[in-house]
Amino acid sequence: MPFSTWLLFCGVALLVTFSPGPGVLLAISNSVAVGARQTAFSSLGNAAGLFIVSAAATAGMGALLALSASAFLAVKLVGALYLVYLGIRQWRSAPLRLDARAASAVQPHTPGRLFLQGLGVAVTNPKAILFFTALFPQFLTPGSSLLLQTVLLTLTFTALALASHAFYVGLFRTLSRFLTEARHLRLFNRISGGLFVLLGLSLLRLRNRAA
Repeated sequence: MPFSTWLLFCGVALLVTFSPGPGVLLAISNSVAVGARQTAFSSLGNAAGLFIVSAAATAGMGALLALSASAFLAVKLVGALYLVYLGIRQWRSAPLRLDARAASAVQPHTPGRLFLQGLGVAVTNPKAILFFTALFPQFLTPGSSLLLQTVLLTLTFTALALASHAFYVGLFRTLSRFLTEARHLRLFNRISGGLFVLLGLSLLRLRNRAA
């Protein structure tokens, strides 16, 4: 594809990936629970989920969700319930110290669990599938390999998503110096848990305009 087209896609993807969503919120909350290094596993899981979503959209899942009200509703409910589950768990969790080793000793998280957590957030979000379905065709150049172009755009989007996670985690870790008391950390759990629930409930209001 033309370099100018790719740059335009980068601009659009930057706006999307740096707008705080479930993936960013998960990265921030995990950075408090297990530290910034361990958070990389959930971000990698989220990245893998984006590749799955991209492949599903390319294979026609996006069209299926657009045409089938039942399929769209099923994906929407699964995504909403998963985010609500994460929110309730975050709300009820005990306040943890921002020291990664101390946090891990209190509430261990294995790399596999963190990876699956990020993966689950990505693949249960119907917005992501509809986004890939609606966005990619506008940047694909006819006559060139659609597979290579799709891989390029997905790699670009995923790299920017990982960069946004790192940015927000770094920003929060800088601000977290002020969160030294248990009541501050408990308040953070309440706020982040509530945001997860709100994001989940917002999915229930998502309408399938193409249906």
